[in-house]
Amino acid sequence: MTKRTPVRSAFAGLFALAICSLLLVFDFSRKPGPNSEAQAGPTSTLASNGKQRWYRGNLHTHSMWSDGDDYLEMVGLWYKDHGYDFLCFTDHNRLAKSERWVKVNQNGSPPAAVQKLKARFSKDWVEERTVDGKQEIRLKTFEEVRQRIAEPGRFLLIQGEEISDLFGRSPIHINASNLQEAIPPMHGNSVADAIQNNFDAVIAQRERTGKPILVHLNHPNYYYGVTAEDLMRIRGDNFFEVYNGHPSVHNSGDKEHASTERIWDIILANRLGDLNLPIMYGLATDDGHRYHHIPSRGSEPGRGWVMVLSSDLTPESLIASLEAGRFYATSGVKLQEVVSGRERLDIAVDAEPGVSYTIDFIGTRANFNRASEPIRDAAGKEIRATRHYSDDIGVTLMTVRGDKASYRFGRDELYVRARITSTKHHPNPSELGDFERAWVQPTRGPAALKSPGGQAASASPAP
Repeated sequence: MTKRTPVRSAFAGLFALAICSLLLVFDFSRKPGPNSEAQAGPTSTLASNGKQRWYRGNLHTHSMWSDGDDYLEMVGLWYKDHGYDFLCFTDHNRLAKSERWVKVNQNGSPPAAVQKLKARFSKDWVEERTVDGKQEIRLKTFEEVRQRIAEPGRFLLIQGEEISDLFGRSPIHINASNLQEAIPPMHGNSVADAIQNNFDAVIAQRERTGKPILVHLNHPNYYYGVTAEDLMRIRGDNFFEVYNGHPSVHNSGDKEHASTERIWDIILANRLGDLNLPIMYGLATDDGHRYHHIPSRGSEPGRGWVMVLSSDLTPESLIASLEAGRFYATSGVKLQEVVSGRERLDIAVDAEPGVSYTIDFIGTRANFNRASEPIRDAAGKEIRATRHYSDDIGVTLMTVRGDKASYRFGRDELYVRARITSTKHHPNPSELGDFERAWVQPTRGPAALKSPGGQAASASPAP
């Protein structure tokens, strides 16, 4: 037997003490289940701290520059007065950069809008003229409004456009935030082709100007114009509106058309399982057009927004955070913290007194059934709609009733996302009966991390 020296004995004791300390530090009760192949890895914590904070913003709104019924500056002030940190103006197929006059009582300019404008701003601000006996008001440009009501570090205005295209009877609307020049509809030989052409045009401007531009697909169920199959293969599209506040966009779908959440899961399953494409993130937006009789069943502000964790209130910082998935979408529910990583997805709600919450963890496993069928009407004729897929897609993996919940990955999830539903009815809902909700962005599961393409490439989705 080898005799231990005092030095060796002391070293061995210190080493054993260090190991015991490490065992105490690490919480092995939080490890994956016994069948998990997930390995401990870096986690991302979304929570306000000394360096970053949550910023509330809307990425889709309209004014008299297109089909809204209020002036650009008044729309901006509505959001500023209601506690928003940033707003992107997205009028149809134009930027607010030219000289433009509107007639009172026409072009969506009701007398009430003029009265409110004059009550809020001085006479020097409101420019009027009479042409052929008709009163006209000059619309202020984006830059004029930005200089007047934006405040560095407190309220940011972003210039954008809703590129409004059409293929057949299918509307194709795409928002570009922080756009530098207006982009006309690019058209295409199919819905998917038109979407791709418009995205390519925005990406080309981003590359040419060097300015960050966020581009996303709007309300796919508006006239049921865009299907999951149209959207899942688009290159450069990593965002779409899972919630839109306009009452005519059919977020919940109907008996023949998938809801926007169902579309989201179909896209995620195919992108991460077979197509080797990035995660699709889900946004919540207002799509506000009507500002004078709130609340009503019009398309009004305050229904849906994003909460972005960012170090600065600038387009560059906000877009970087959005593209990194450092945000959540909401129609009223607030979150304190989201922790995501290779092992887990944890949610902490910023709970309201007297309000209860249900947290659903939703995902798709790698071995999901790839089969799909077309949707047919009562006469058996195939209609243009997102195809019917297996219930393997978008499975509710776990439900927790409370304001905190943790999901631990197994070995076969492609992704997991979370939806938080409160018992509080939305005060001015997109769809009657809506409860306030929040949508946490998808986290790649072990199956997608192990192999970005997921299943074998031969297992391609049906057209």
